[in-house]
Amino acid sequence: MKNLVKVSGFLAALLCPQLCLAVSSAELYTSKSYGYGRFEARLRFAPKDGVVSAFFLWKDGSEKAGAYWNELDFEKLGADCHYQSNAIYGNPSANHTTNHTPQGDLCGAYHTYAYEWTADTISWLVDGAVIRKETGATAQAFAQNASTGMQFHFNLWPGDSSFGGNLDPSALPLHQYIDWVQYSTYADGAFTLAWREDFNAATLPDGWLTGDWGSPKNQSTHAPGNVNFINGFAVLSLTADNAVGPAGAMPGGSAGAPSGTAGSGGAPASGGASNASAGSPAVGGSPSSLGTAGSPASTGTGGSPGSNGTGGSPGSNGAGAPASTGTAGSASTGVAGTGTAPSGGAANASGPATGGSSSEGCNVGRAPGTGAWWWTLAIPAMAFLRRRRRQLAA
Repeated sequence: MKNLVKVSGFLAALLCPQLCLAVSSAELYTSKSYGYGRFEARLRFAPKDGVVSAFFLWKDGSEKAGAYWNELDFEKLGADCHYQSNAIYGNPSANHTTNHTPQGDLCGAYHTYAYEWTADTISWLVDGAVIRKETGATAQAFAQNASTGMQFHFNLWPGDSSFGGNLDPSALPLHQYIDWVQYSTYADGAFTLAWREDFNAATLPDGWLTGDWGSPKNQSTHAPGNVNFINGFAVLSLTADNAVGPAGAMPGGSAGAPSGTAGSGGAPASGGASNASAGSPAVGGSPSSLGTAGSPASTGTGGSPGSNGTGGSPGSNGAGAPASTGTAGSASTGVAGTGTAPSGGAANASGPATGGSSSEGCNVGRAPGTGAWWWTLAIPAMAFLRRRRRQLAA
């Protein structure tokens, strides 16, 4: 969920440098807004208590003073990885929330989440099934006040005791994986595919931007370096504030199929023996936090083609699992991750963040790894001015 007042992140940086968590979060969103249609993404939410992992639609400018707020959410919450749907609208805004009991594992498996928005109906869908449908006043609030359309947004951020739970920093890094995103227009009662983004390039795709503002609870600031593109996935990371980037954050495959790249952050040593005992995963790349690095076991479960990589089995969508190509320790290639696991493994992995990282909430905009106190003043101010220029230019 987008920060209600972005300036509050800056004030928090000045007033509570010792109270905020040492965490960085992430946000990825489209530069354009889209009207009636189907907004769809296949993704895997980030696990653990205290972590809010989200896919939401947002009317640009909703946060401005006097503006009518329009937002639709899927938000993963809690250690049990349940989710809620939100329709947030009004001036002032009000949150209309429904809590859902998930069917399947939201944090260990990929699912397809979608909004279908028309002039008289808003529906939330999971794997093609409608889990919530709004008509009447809710649909009218968006039809009348979001005529300029809505943007796709994905983010990952730390909650607190009032919402989302309390994050244990030792669980970091954590990641949200987005397999693909697509948009279909709506006309004459039918949805027609307009575009699809598969994140096949290693760089930020055209038409997409990254956030650099504080998270809703001011526990973090979004770091552009915590949004990365790896083997056809957008990877949003929640990390310590001095550890942005994708190291060790290799996603599992989509549609439940294990990916041949999982475990490259802590892949077995050269030789790729099926027992993978020569290649223990890199420190910080344990499957308990990410399911990445393949966590090769003494029986070859980290990348043995014969066992299908039970470190990330198809049933869990290969989260951190090697695939048929065995790049995480597969006997078929025996080359993945040979000696390439970065020092610290997933400790520097990037992870999705909705609303920003917790430690950066103390040092908003501070350059990671720098100790200069003046960054807590200079960079937040520059970030605020950049955002203000964008708002004025809109």
